[in-house]
Amino acid sequence: MPSPADSYKFIRAWLAHPLRVGSVIPSSNRLACLITVDVNSETGPVLEFGPGTGVFTKALIQRGVQPQDLTLVEIGSEFADALAEQYPRATIIRADAARLSPRQFELPRLHGLAISGLPLLAMPSGKVMRILKEAFGLLDADAGFYQFTYGWRCPVPDAVLNRLALKADKIGIVLSNFPPATVYRITRRKNPANSWFRQMTEATE
Repeated sequence: MPSPADSYKFIRAWLAHPLRVGSVIPSSNRLACLITVDVNSETGPVLEFGPGTGVFTKALIQRGVQPQDLTLVEIGSEFADALAEQYPRATIIRADAARLSPRQFELPRLHGLAISGLPLLAMPSGKVMRILKEAFGLLDADAGFYQFTYGWRCPVPDAVLNRLALKADKIGIVLSNFPPATVYRITRRKNPANSWFRQMTEATE
């Protein structure tokens, strides 16, 4: 269960920005365990979008990711300040995940995996597309983007997946989380037929 301090911080942030925060309480440890299931000490640099109070961040470190290999993208100052204090060796980017710039990253490196706590279901599809486009531009070719949702379907619309030549696989559900949450792994298709995606990929290489 989240600590009282984390729950209070989440409630306060949710009241101020309900669409940005997406939930009135932090994610559970069991959800953190599932969404980081493929992470180990060999994963390398990891991106985390919307870390909030750091429940997933803690799980990433417990699975062997070094703090200096973490890049945490958090637009909420109330969360970013606490994360910077708790993880001084991590890179904290205080920005909208849909408006990232390479200049915001200290090292020009690709990441082995991305974890997202962003409320994608509450966002317009155009913003979801921009987030995923930016994220996959920062990921290794075979890296996955791990997203949880409280909804009954993948939070990334099929039209966005098709446009970006991505696929989504459900890897599990945590019924004990409140509300129950499902985790998806989103990856590049091996042989994308979408020429727009190939051009975008080639442009970032």
